[in-house]
Amino acid sequence: MIKEIEEILQKIISCGYDAYIVGGYVRDFILDRHTNDIDIATNALPKDLTSIFEQDNIKISSYGSVKLTKGKYFININTFRKENEYKDGKPINIEYVNSLDIDIKRRDFTINALYMNKNGSIIDRTDGLKDIANKVIRVIGKTDEKLKEDPLRILRALRLKIVLNFSLDEQIVKFINQNKKELKKIPKQKIKEEINKILMSKNSVEGFKYLKKLNILDILEIDYKSLTIVDDISGMYAQLILPDDFPLTKEEKENCKKIKEIINYKKIDYSILFKYGLYLSSVAGKILNVNKKKINKLYMQMPIKSENELDIDGEEIMKILEIEPSKKIKEIRNELIILVLNGKLINENKVLKEYLINHKGMWLQ
Repeated sequence: MIKEIEEILQKIISCGYDAYIVGGYVRDFILDRHTNDIDIATNALPKDLTSIFEQDNIKISSYGSVKLTKGKYFININTFRKENEYKDGKPINIEYVNSLDIDIKRRDFTINALYMNKNGSIIDRTDGLKDIANKVIRVIGKTDEKLKEDPLRILRALRLKIVLNFSLDEQIVKFINQNKKELKKIPKQKIKEEINKILMSKNSVEGFKYLKKLNILDILEIDYKSLTIVDDISGMYAQLILPDDFPLTKEEKENCKKIKEIINYKKIDYSILFKYGLYLSSVAGKILNVNKKKINKLYMQMPIKSENELDIDGEEIMKILEIEPSKKIKEIRNELIILVLNGKLINENKVLKEYLINHKGMWLQ
């Protein structure tokens, strides 16, 4: 048991309430996987939790969840509840309860319905441990009912199947085959969160083949020709064909664009390393099957790695060519950089000045 989490459980319990770690952390603990996201279930009401953790920097969601951070761990504390009605994949009628059994029934899959107390003992009322042992994902309650309540559970089931290398219960597969269009109801941001987890999994290549086989990618409007695992999420997305409204961040969009440009160039050379830098070039290089050591060696051999390293500045160029400040200065610097990168000029102030003097007429045309 993680010390920080044990302290949180004890803090709730010392106030007279029950408290358990639940969900993904318990499942991953059994599978010897690591996660920093931890869910805690308790019979303490949100107002009680606010009082208990008033000294901590907490946030309260619209669903009454108390969120806090302890070191590298992100903790989400929820009161036992019953979700009586769903609309657009969200519970709109929540009833707080004092029953662990009722809280268990509202959960999605048996492998996510394992509760661990502060001593590390596990409560299993749905045969979740058996399903983990058998590597199967099974819905709690009626499969059709649970998956129609919240279509995101379909994508979660697929993600868990891929990431954990489990199989899906035949009832889940049957529902997916008959109700693929339910996936269109899922908000794009939620789709992205699940796709992120799939892409960053070691099973992503086989996982995407499986999604394609089930025609899930067609519904999500995602396609790809081939997929190579890289450690960068933008590098993974750069290999996909995405809908225009897919919610990539500004940085992800920019990195995807650059990585695609490198891939289309089909090789890594000085000009690519200079323009895009070592990191993005290495990401694209792995997709292009270029040895990372070769890229690093090439980078170290570069005569110039950035514009700032060019051994002549704008003022010197203007003085030599007797011209006023303009866009032409940048054009001249870029030309000098290309010549240096191609080994046609040495990056020394004296050499660069001499070149400009000898070619003064060319620049003044």
